Amino acid sequence: MLNNYRTVRREASAEIVIKKSRFIGHAKPVETEEDAIAFIDEIKRLHRQATHNCSAYMVGERDQHQKASDDGEPSGTAGKPILEVIKNKGLKNVAVVVTRYFGGIMLGAGGLVRAYTDGAVAGIEAAEEIVYVLHREVFVDVDYTWYGKLENELHGRGTRVGGTDFTDRVIVRCLPEEHEAEAFIAWMTDLTQGQAAISEGESLYFIEGE
Repeated sequence: MLNNYRTVRREASAEIVIKKSRFIGHAKPVETEEDAIAFIDEIKRLHRQATHNCSAYMVGERDQHQKASDDGEPSGTAGKPILEVIKNKGLKNVAVVVTRYFGGIMLGAGGLVRAYTDGAVAGIEAAEEIVYVLHREVFVDVDYTWYGKLENELHGRGTRVGGTDFTDRVIVRCLPEEHEAEAFIAWMTDLTQGQAAISEGESLYFIEGE
């Protein structure tokens, strides 16, 4: 799993008008290539009267699934520019469709490249770029006498906390970043003088800064 990756937060769209042609950029986070294809097909159904629905997607930890479609526009003037926007922004697991309603004025190859680039950027901006950071669940099981100190130290360190269970003991679900998990466990063992029962859970992604 990647320590972090950039994608978009939500499905969204935005429209721009260039020489009377409407360009509507749509973007959506996707988990699989099938999700990306389904999204593109959905936009095509919603905008079946459009002149073109050009698209691109990038999916997979190693960007192993990527595809671009000009959907009838001159070769290389639509799908590839959309894919280049995704690549240049460093996005993963995202699908983008730019819908065009022709306004009667020809744009030429260069104009089309710029228009589809701008349409893709508009859609991605509407969907909001975010960064997911990989964290590791670390469960710290301590006696109540340690809880106050533990809480203060975690706050001071800026460690994400995913909840606390209060039973006959206190179990704190800590969420250090994956690459810091080993050092965090060592620190926690030292902090509690070896009196904490520490166990590891899953690796999970959370949005950076939230």
